[in-house]
This record gives sequence, structure tokens and C-alpha cells, in this order.
Amino acid sequence: MYSTQQHFLRPTCPTPAKYAPDDANLPAAHFEWQTWLLIAIIYGGWGGSVLAWSSIGPLLGTPLLALFTCWYMSLQHELIHGHPTGRQWLNALFGTAPLAVWYPYPVYRDTHLAHHHDDSLTLPDSDPESYYLRRGSSATSWCAVVRWRNTAPGRLLLGPALGWLATVAAAWRQRDARSALVWGSHALLLAALLYGLWLAGIHPFHYLLGVAYPALSLAMVRSFYEHRAQAAPAARSVINEAALPWRLLFLNLNYHLVHHQHPGVAWYHLRRLFLARREHYLQQCAGFHETGYLALLWRHRRQPVISEFHPFA
Repeated sequence: MYSTQQHFLRPTCPTPAKYAPDDANLPAAHFEWQTWLLIAIIYGGWGGSVLAWSSIGPLLGTPLLALFTCWYMSLQHELIHGHPTGRQWLNALFGTAPLAVWYPYPVYRDTHLAHHHDDSLTLPDSDPESYYLRRGSSATSWCAVVRWRNTAPGRLLLGPALGWLATVAAAWRQRDARSALVWGSHALLLAALLYGLWLAGIHPFHYLLGVAYPALSLAMVRSFYEHRAQAAPAARSVINEAALPWRLLFLNLNYHLVHHQHPGVAWYHLRRLFLARREHYLQQCAGFHETGYLALLWRHRRQPVISEFHPFA
């Protein structure tokens, strides 16, 4: 999610069903009240922060808006995977608003669904969310930039800009009617949003650089060490037993192996699935296990979390 986005890909697989066959023990949620409540809280919190801006001021309003915007990105991920309804067009209505600014919802949807081909997970030129380079594909100076981007400061400070620029460059190379429509619609919606924020007393540049960019940086905390290059597909996705605030912000995607094995399972079932078969998932991830995000970021404040080059590509 929100990584290099190296390609603007058409979806090569359908949105996963609500539950995979081996998830039949989970209750079928005909009305997913948890996700509907989440939608209300996120939109209500974001809108309330905007409306109260003149009262709460930028010192409180800015971090509140950044938090709700990051949470909105997690919500977009749920919408892509078929929640809270099985109707893609209806889910898309709740994910198209450009609160997070940088990516049109269809671009995120298409690249993320392509990312869910676990056999090509982490492979550059195949996985649009890979942070690896193909060996011998880049100049030495660019490799140095990528190496720093794979440290915690580099990912949080430079990662959002590099990911967005790569996505825009991919769209520019494509330059077809669909891409123009997607990006043009997004630009119009974003212009309307920024105008509304300006009327509420929030300068557009303040929202772009003070809210939306930090929100994307916060979202990248989750993807900082979410995948690694391994021979076994299951060993490429992490299990991070993070604390409750992180789990809520990222909608339990810290149990990332569970999500990749059951991509249609709603966010509020992922922890239950993991705890029911904890040793099974820990064995499958082959030691790719973390116990939180802050210690992980601190551990890689200087040392890259992964190599810049993929070992198999």
C-alpha cells in the first residue's frame, strides 16, 4: 500500500470474494456495521476537524486532520477488498474523495489488486508495491537514494514523494484515455476540496504539505517492513503484533500474512483469525515477525530495512 507504485496496471484479478473457502467458519456479514461505523467516524472526524478549524486552530487541527486522513487511506484499502458491500461502484463512492490527495482511487485499486498476486510479490516490474530494484537497472547515484529511502527517516521523509512521482511518471508514459479521465477527475475533485478547505480557513498548501504529506508518511509506517524477498510466498508477508492504536489505525493489516492469505476477510476479523491459529501463521511467515512499529523504525534509523536490489531479480 502506498509504496513505489511503479506501474499503472490494469487489475488482473477480480476483487476477492467476501470470504475465501477456508474462511467458512467466520460469520457472513450481510450488513457490516463495523465498517459502516468506521466510515461515519472517519468522514465525521475529518469534516468536524475542518468545520472546527477556526476554533481549535492549526496546532490541534493539523495533527487531527493528518490522523483522519491516514485512517481514510486504511479505509480505502477495505473498500477495494469488497467492504462494506459487494458492489464495487458503491464502495468506490466512499473512497473516491481525494482526502488523501496523492492517488486517484482507481489507480490505488488497480495497483493494489495487482499486488495481491503472491507468486510475484516483491518482484520489481511485477509487484507495483515493491521497494526493490532489479539488479543492474539503476545508476549508482539513484541506488544511494533508494538505499536511504529504505531507512526509517528516508521512508518517512522521502518515500511519499518518490512513490507519487513514480506513479505520475507511469501515468504519463501510458497517456491513454482512461488514465487521462482518472487523473483529470481526481484533479477536479481535489481542486474543489482545496477550495472548500480555503473557505474554511485552511490554506491549500498547508493541507498538502502539513496534512496530506505527513498522513502518507504515517501510512508508510505500516508498509516500511511489510514484505521481504523470500523463496516461499508465505514468508514474504509480515506478522506484526503491534499495539492497539496501530492496529486500529491500520485496520489490523499489521497481520499482513493473514490478510494476504485471506484477502476478502474484513478488517475486524483479521485479529481473530490470527489468534485462533497464531502458531500456524508464525510458522508460515518463517520468522518474519515483529512486535511493534516504533522499535522497528528505531532499529532502522540508519541501517536499511531491506537491500535496494531484489536477490532473485
